[in-house]
Amino acid sequence: MDLSTLTAISPADGRYGSRTAALRPITSEFGLIRYRIAVEVRWLRALAAEAEFDALAPFDPGAEKRLDDIASGFSLDDARRVKAIERETNHDVKAVEYFIREQIAGAPGLSRASAFIHFACTSEDINNLACALMLSEARAEVLLPSMRHLLDAVRGLARAHAAVPMLSRTHGQPASPTTVGKEMSVFASRLRRQLDAFAAVPVTGKLNGAVGNYNAHLAACPGVDWHRISREFVEGLGLAWNSHTTQIEPHDSTAELFHALARVNQVVLDLCRDVWTYISLGYFRQRPVTGETGSSTMPHKVNPIDFENAEGNVGIANAILGHLAAKLPVSRLQRDLSDSTAQRNLGVGLAHSLIAYDSCLRGLGKLAIDRDAIARDLDDAWELLAEPIQTVMRRHGIENSYELLKTLTRGRAIDRATLARFIESVAIPREEKDALLALTPSAYVGAAERLALDP
Repeated sequence: MDLSTLTAISPADGRYGSRTAALRPITSEFGLIRYRIAVEVRWLRALAAEAEFDALAPFDPGAEKRLDDIASGFSLDDARRVKAIERETNHDVKAVEYFIREQIAGAPGLSRASAFIHFACTSEDINNLACALMLSEARAEVLLPSMRHLLDAVRGLARAHAAVPMLSRTHGQPASPTTVGKEMSVFASRLRRQLDAFAAVPVTGKLNGAVGNYNAHLAACPGVDWHRISREFVEGLGLAWNSHTTQIEPHDSTAELFHALARVNQVVLDLCRDVWTYISLGYFRQRPVTGETGSSTMPHKVNPIDFENAEGNVGIANAILGHLAAKLPVSRLQRDLSDSTAQRNLGVGLAHSLIAYDSCLRGLGKLAIDRDAIARDLDDAWELLAEPIQTVMRRHGIENSYELLKTLTRGRAIDRATLARFIESVAIPREEKDALLALTPSAYVGAAERLALDP
């Protein structure tokens, strides 16, 4: 069967392909080859700029433009040509080298450059930098914008409903009132913190030869400061330089990045589960979409499918991210190849994360608050005021304040009149009694509104 969104094995490229399309030019095989081309071309230009080689003079503007065009104009047809070469070489990075040789053959000013393509490099010098560039671009251009859209949506809910009182639930039981907005602001604050941490993780790279010692570099040019050149080259790509490696860059920063991404995802998961629960309680209702079906047999259903979809995709994403974070930093001695095949799945964990953010955002966009349902629960929970009453009693030195309210309220619902009789019976100042008598569950929200406005 021809490959399409219907025949794709992975739903990330099939069913959800339209949601992950932004990752395709970055984390696909095409993307990996494109980054390899870019690294090889940049390395060739860096060598020429050093002017240390009699056989490699600095490139003139025409040659520089040709090299720029090879990297910036890399196309699907070019990628197909690289794959055709790979079928002969059975080596993906060598195929990139030979492709660049083809592209500069006969080009003015580049006739003697072929020997310096991939000069002193091991394949991992190219691959680690290509994968680092892939992760950096995917983070900056796709993941962070999607996360920020979600963060903005949660902040919007927090501010819109900052003053709407709501019954809390701790251990699933009625607890001190809060506001809808304040509870959303908790998630906004958590998302912002984890998003910032994810954005700040440095992505590292190396370029130091077969086992990390510049062996070939120094054999060919012992007088060159390869340590400096390596650092300037890696940092010039926008990456953090790793000075001490074996053949492979040890992937510690990739693990750190994926752990940070998994923490973002866990906040999204927690948000989805809480919103799902508020929907089941009737606090939020979902605006029905015209033409959409909730159940194949129950016509009335409007199911919280977006939050369930997000939850499922977070689980898949974090399973993949967790495996890669554990697998990639471990390599036998100076090199084994088990990381290479695992790295080809970098985009899969990112894709399922992206699907989760999109689903959660869709779900949030359908929510409508049901103020009446929220108010009914609060109006039926006068026992919640046992907390402020016993705390005021403690302030005035009344012994066993907690125990007295526990006897009155624990495990049973009480009404306003019962609380009023109790308040009148305790020895506290009249103004304190009046303040407690005026208190209602919906008014007992502390600083929730202020907190909601500053997530």
